[in-house]
Amino acid sequence: MAAQAACTRFSDNYDLKEELGKGAFSVVRRCVQKSSGLEFAAKIINTKKLSTRDFQKLEREARICRKLQHPNIVRLHDSIQEESFHYLVFDLVTGGELFEDIVAREFYSEADASHCIQQILESVHHCHHNGVVHRDLKPENLLLASKAKGAAVKLADFGLAIEVQSEQQAWFGFAGTPGYLSPEVLKKEPYGKPVDIWACGVILYILLVGYPPFWDEDQHRLYSQIKTGSYDYPSPEWDTVTPEAKNLINQMLTVNPGKRITASEALKHPWICQRERVASVVHRQETVDCLKKFNARRKLKGAILTTMLATRNFSSKYDAQEVGRSMVTKKGEGSQVKESTDSSTTIEDDDVKEDKKGGVDRSSTVIAKEPEEIRIMCPIKTCSQLSTNSQCSARRQEIIKMTEQLIESINIGDFEAYTKICDPHLTAFEPEALGNLVEGMDFHKFYFDNVLGKNCKAVNTTILNPHVHLLGEDAACIAYVRLTQYMDKQGVAHTQQSEESRVWHKRDNKWQNVHFHRSAVTGPSPFTFNHK
Repeated sequence: MAAQAACTRFSDNYDLKEELGKGAFSVVRRCVQKSSGLEFAAKIINTKKLSTRDFQKLEREARICRKLQHPNIVRLHDSIQEESFHYLVFDLVTGGELFEDIVAREFYSEADASHCIQQILESVHHCHHNGVVHRDLKPENLLLASKAKGAAVKLADFGLAIEVQSEQQAWFGFAGTPGYLSPEVLKKEPYGKPVDIWACGVILYILLVGYPPFWDEDQHRLYSQIKTGSYDYPSPEWDTVTPEAKNLINQMLTVNPGKRITASEALKHPWICQRERVASVVHRQETVDCLKKFNARRKLKGAILTTMLATRNFSSKYDAQEVGRSMVTKKGEGSQVKESTDSSTTIEDDDVKEDKKGGVDRSSTVIAKEPEEIRIMCPIKTCSQLSTNSQCSARRQEIIKMTEQLIESINIGDFEAYTKICDPHLTAFEPEALGNLVEGMDFHKFYFDNVLGKNCKAVNTTILNPHVHLLGEDAACIAYVRLTQYMDKQGVAHTQQSEESRVWHKRDNKWQNVHFHRSAVTGPSPFTFNHK
């Protein structure tokens, strides 16, 4: 039964529990239905903060979700409008992201990839059958119903979804995520349901080898690859993939949307419907290893965006618009931020053709007027808006000094000093974590207790080429090369180098490191068990 907007207050039917996530204008919290004791996820939108267009988007998302009832789609159970808040009550999905689950499996084969994409195609087919185009199919929106083995894949987040009539093709605006955008969207041509199939092709490619078909750090070159459908199947990883799997990818990644396979046709492809006979069942360890790195890159960018969003400081809608204008640069106007294909950043044109078909607010939305001029639009004020050049320079030096203090605490093994400089919920990607995102201090405490300051006589660290980006009054990001000189216990001198980036946030007038990313080191490390 489709969800209906209720007349009663949310608190009459549900008890709110802990927070599960947060967006630009919304928060997601676990809730319990009073009458049944069942658990759900409540997306709570502060409608006072919404513009007219944002409110239209919210109504569109709720309308679309009400009519989509499928085991492979996160279901909307209730929609309640109150004076200042709108509540959307969804399935409580507890299994996490599909891609994260895959890398934790002991066994993963081509047949498993076939089963995954089949469920995704089933959800897409249901959307298309009901006149809905998702427009933002990507790993972040593919979840698992639970942590149980064999749990269903669930398609989530219909914030960018649109409604179309039958096989309608029209320009509905520039929307999606860079590495998953279709050629017709990049060319600003009329589009429709086939854009979702293109994204499925990208996802299937990643499911089979752990990296995307289109990749370039430069966004212009990335988009050029996509427009021409320039991808291949390099050896040796693709040598063990069956021809049938490649054939399905080719039909999904067909540049001409009119010739692209449909969801219904894809579900009838032998590699899908006859997987027991066609798909390989050999374990793909290299795919799992590559997928771990792919996930790590996605999480790093997500963590940095989350930090920037958490430190935003808008006083009005006008501020947000001014920041947007200040951070969208035209060709030839100074430096630009390039977004690569593994980004989780969503793009949406601010001038959608049919405005009445809006969608919900996005915590990481990027606004782009032209695909050739897309820039990350961070919802924060630039340094030039906040203070004078001298103040900016002083703050940059402050960040460099804090970074030096933090590294010194590591060199001497002073965990107490380290914890004073770091946020208790510090997140990190570093080689010792094997590509996993580490949160909290326990992981780092082990090294302070057992390694740091114990394996060498003297340590000296130099920060080379520090680049500080101020992200408003109370946030900053620093990138640098860390050069470490040390004498081991035998009196032998060593030098070691790594590349690092750190995100800083000022709380109560005190800078704290909230996230860092460190590359693999070159040269022996003074902080390992090997240097006794």
